[in-house]
Amino acid sequence: MTQLDVRPRAGDTVSGVAEGDVRGKGLGKGSVGLVGSAVIGISTVAPVYCLTSTLGSTAGEVGMQMPAIFLAGFLPMLLVAFAYRELNKAMPDCGTSFTWTVKAFGPRIGWMCGWGLVIATIIVLSNLAGVATSYFWLLAGEITNNPSIAALDDNKLVHIATCLTLIAVATAISYRGMTATKGVQYALVGLQLVVLAVFVAMAFQKASAGTFDTGLDFSWSWMNPFAVESMAAFTAGLSLSIFMYWGWDACLATNEETTGSTKTPGRASLIAMVVLVGSYLATGVAAQMAVGAGGEGLGLANEETSGNVFAALAGPVMGPVLGILLFVAVLASAAASLQTTFIPVARTVLAMSAYEALPPSYAKVHPKFKTPGRATVVAGAATGAFYTVMTLVSENVLTDTIFALGLMICFYYSLTAFACVWFFRGVLRRSARDLFFKGVFPVLGGLLLAAVFFKTLYDMWDPAYGSGSTVLGVGSVFIIGVGLLALGLVIMFVTARRSPAFFRGEVLTKSTPALVVED
Repeated sequence: MTQLDVRPRAGDTVSGVAEGDVRGKGLGKGSVGLVGSAVIGISTVAPVYCLTSTLGSTAGEVGMQMPAIFLAGFLPMLLVAFAYRELNKAMPDCGTSFTWTVKAFGPRIGWMCGWGLVIATIIVLSNLAGVATSYFWLLAGEITNNPSIAALDDNKLVHIATCLTLIAVATAISYRGMTATKGVQYALVGLQLVVLAVFVAMAFQKASAGTFDTGLDFSWSWMNPFAVESMAAFTAGLSLSIFMYWGWDACLATNEETTGSTKTPGRASLIAMVVLVGSYLATGVAAQMAVGAGGEGLGLANEETSGNVFAALAGPVMGPVLGILLFVAVLASAAASLQTTFIPVARTVLAMSAYEALPPSYAKVHPKFKTPGRATVVAGAATGAFYTVMTLVSENVLTDTIFALGLMICFYYSLTAFACVWFFRGVLRRSARDLFFKGVFPVLGGLLLAAVFFKTLYDMWDPAYGSGSTVLGVGSVFIIGVGLLALGLVIMFVTARRSPAFFRGEVLTKSTPALVVED
């Protein structure tokens, strides 16, 4: 089927927009409301998946201060969310961070910011697919009461084949548009939040009954981030915490498809953030009270179970029957996020192509489904290839890519926050609201994330960082994180030779009207 091409056309005055006109990219207008947008944000973050994959690792880094680290990670995310909201009000463009940083800082910084978002999404998509695969076989083993079926996940060929199948299914659903995405998400997000609430209630019950020897009594000292033993441990824990909040900006990536595109996405992102911080604090405190934060037995920091906490706690906390529901919730969480996480990457690629920062073929929108079809398919293929290679190379791919992901998140979120301050610098004195929401809050969020970025960059040089695996004596986390950023620079220079107009600043400038839909 022929796809719509929304690239700039010969004769257009600026960025494909006729003088005085604002033209859409072909996405489905008005297909998402406030609740749907918030659900997409929560789903992309995948709270149950994030908790099972990082609850133990965070406890291993910061011990009993794990709840405090969840709060510390929430602060810069909230401050950056204000920057996203203000930028979206002024420029509701599906390119989000890419478009806004180009307008603030120019084409090269903006292109690298877009690359950071794209590659972070590819990394997390691969992790989501891996977790979904593991829980698929775990669930199959539990339902059939057959350990040999659950053990199929340990077979690399079976694991990779299942993972690629899940990626293909998620790609197909995302390809079919926001309407299909939204319906699936209501069910999957609702399921995981209900099961998580049941787990929290039962963990508190087990804690009060003193069921486990490693359990702890609640202490307000858990909320003190300054009690973490070292700055390196604090930074590592904070990087993991930031990863746990990543994805709420998917609300903004759907701005051209949302009713009230200038206001609804920003409100939805704040709703998603509140739901997430509440879920993380309740779960972290409940789990720590029930089994403790130590490395023995069911303790959260036990190296044998910390990479997949809910697999270890499902039966002991919820029992053999309800414990299966926790497996279902993790699978639903990973599957839901696997589907919605295609939204920001495909729409960022669409915008980059529409503004001539990537090859023109990615600017084509499916005429029936109103989605960036080719960008979605390529993102799915890249995810499958990345996960396959990393699984064959490293036995610790999930742990190392999660640590590397924190670097990418800090990179493009901090750039976006600084872009907000610079873009609105001329109006910061207009009112107290402008000063704080367009200036003070974003710059504080950007500085916090930039500090985490550089500290993480320094720490990850140590081969012991992350899983401790190395490549030629260099830590694999450093290889993944820095290597992918360096790859972005190479691709940018190649693209600059093929699309010189964008990189000369002739296509997208601060005064260029965004290619958006009207409310």
